[in-house]
Amino acid sequence: MTNKHSHSIASVFAIWISLMSNIVLTVVKILVGVLFNSPVLLADGFHNAGDVVASAAALTSMRFSQRPADEDHPYGHGKAEVIGSGLVAIILGIAAIYIGFEAVKTFFEEPAKASVIALITAIVSLVWKQVLYVYTMRVGKKANSKGLIATAYDHLADVYASLAAVVGIGLALIGDAYAIPFLSYGDPFAGVIVSILVLRLAYGMGIEAMDVLMEKNVPEARLQEFAALIRTVPEVKRIDRLRAREHGHYVLVDLRIGIPGTLTIQQGHDISSKIRNMIIEAHADVDEVLIHLNPWYPDEN
Repeated sequence: MTNKHSHSIASVFAIWISLMSNIVLTVVKILVGVLFNSPVLLADGFHNAGDVVASAAALTSMRFSQRPADEDHPYGHGKAEVIGSGLVAIILGIAAIYIGFEAVKTFFEEPAKASVIALITAIVSLVWKQVLYVYTMRVGKKANSKGLIATAYDHLADVYASLAAVVGIGLALIGDAYAIPFLSYGDPFAGVIVSILVLRLAYGMGIEAMDVLMEKNVPEARLQEFAALIRTVPEVKRIDRLRAREHGHYVLVDLRIGIPGTLTIQQGHDISSKIRNMIIEAHADVDEVLIHLNPWYPDEN
């Protein structure tokens, strides 16, 4: 079994775990929120409902992105994951606005009496989501899966939300126990902080997805790594142009180099194949290297 295939299986498995976990947490949080009148847990439950949609979108885009290149999509379907990542960012942004709105609204209402059951539910959600974040991020980075990494950040946003719920419900319980009215508003205050953190996370994810869709160059450090490899080939006299862009979970490299104009077509072909193989062997995430050869003559120096 190849590394790419095993990474693909691990990625799909991780996204299925995320999807099923989000479904369970959504049902539990909404039920507990309604039964024990916990506004923050109810808001977190609706946030998790958005996560169900996000996980389903990530799963669909991930499976689509694994399709091989075809006549209509000669560069493959990798950007499907990026689209899924962008959708997750939008869902997170909407969830952040919703959480913030509900939190601010609570400041103008009589605070609800806190429940120990709601606190326990929030703690379980916090631990569960932290484990999911660590696991999903590890698998996502190993497979270089944009969709899975976006799902991991979605779990991280849930960690923030659950932490706010724990702090808010905990403060409310202390306020109820010791008759300290202002502590009851710890819940909405924590909710406002969380909404800002989640919105910031969504913005960063959205910008990253947009950069890939707009085919932004990979970081300069990576281009320099490619250039260093290319210059080890003696026949390469100059690098006329070097570009590389992410295409979902893999990278495409475009290269123009100058080689002696007296070489034969066969020799030029062999040099191109050598460079392509060197780059792909040194960088596992590079899927294709497109090389254009320009003639070079000594008197050009």
